Amino acid sequence: MWPRVRPAISATLTLMRTNLCAWLLGTLLLTVPLQAQRKVIAPPEFAPATGAAEPMYSPGILVDGTLYISGQIGADLKTREVPADFEAEVKTCLDNIGMVLKAAGMTYADVVSVQVYLTDMDLFARMNAVYATYFKTPRPARTAVGVTRLALPKARTEITVTARK
Repeated sequence: MWPRVRPAISATLTLMRTNLCAWLLGTLLLTVPLQAQRKVIAPPEFAPATGAAEPMYSPGILVDGTLYISGQIGADLKTREVPADFEAEVKTCLDNIGMVLKAAGMTYADVVSVQVYLTDMDLFARMNAVYATYFKTPRPARTAVGVTRLALPKARTEITVTARK
């Protein structure tokens, strides 16, 4: 026959067991990776024309407060025409990025990283002049790369950004 345990000791042991189980369960839940929530950010201006195929990318993806914006070229969203003037092309490109930022509840001030692709590095200073009007200090981290060509033949620049609220 088992010895009798005093009621106060029994209650203490029960409380200790309960606390230990709660601590172990909490620790286990914190170590299990949680599936990140992904939300597509697609402003209405980016909708394809009636009868046109859906693009093979999303304009933006928001994951855990970080917004990843697909590379944007300076083409008009409806006509797909690239302006002949390079500064207008860069402005259109950055305006398109601004639409995605706004749809995610962000602004240019939330941008933390920028990647610029140029088909002619001699255009860098001209791109930079327009860029400076959109991104105020402190400016985001940035990479500028020269490429031979872009997906749209007349495009001379493509810009992609990452933003965090």
